[in-house]
Amino acid sequence: MDGNGRWARKRFMPRFFGHKQGVDALVRTVQACADRGVEYLTVFAFSSENWKRPAEEVSGLMGLVLVAVSKYLTRLSDQGVRIRIVGDRTQVSDKVRQAWEQAEASTCHNTRITLSVAFNYGGRWDVVQACQQAVRLGLAPEEIDERRLAQLMALSFAPDPDLFIRTGGEVRISNFLLWQVAYAELVFSDCLWPEFGEAELDAALAEFARRDRRFGDVKAPERIEASAG
Repeated sequence: MDGNGRWARKRFMPRFFGHKQGVDALVRTVQACADRGVEYLTVFAFSSENWKRPAEEVSGLMGLVLVAVSKYLTRLSDQGVRIRIVGDRTQVSDKVRQAWEQAEASTCHNTRITLSVAFNYGGRWDVVQACQQAVRLGLAPEEIDERRLAQLMALSFAPDPDLFIRTGGEVRISNFLLWQVAYAELVFSDCLWPEFGEAELDAALAEFARRDRRFGDVKAPERIEASAG
């Protein structure tokens, strides 16, 4: 979900205002995906590298987590959204962890759409933590294959995404879901994330529909799982 800061700068506003508008765009997108039958949506909210941003901005983003849970949790739950948090939780405050736990616990019964929020997440971190789990489990080298490692990934509960959308005009993956997007269709949009809505989502879905997807010589399944970075 890229372009919050640039969206705010174009309007001579602080970057934090862009992040706030970005949360609103996320809620719109979750609703739009659910309405279109998408069962899994994974979004890149805060990367492992984002700690390098100015301390004031990082602090504001952490506070925005608390605001978002307070403002939108009931609404999302009522719409059948299940929330899952993926990423390294050790570096965030107790308040943020508690907010995440509240969001996960209060929506765990929902089945319409699963929203996975990647926070303090990185694709390389995910592969490393899966390998560390394998070591802790005492697996022998010959026991570790793609299927077993996939079971140890942070998103092991979800199917690999079919569609990868990045907004903001950047044309790269930026360490998001490196393992999971091996066969995803990539769509890059110049739209800044706070402006992302149903029209942009439908354009990405239309582009996806035009692709001739194959895994080797076998066509991919019709169901769409999405991610936004």
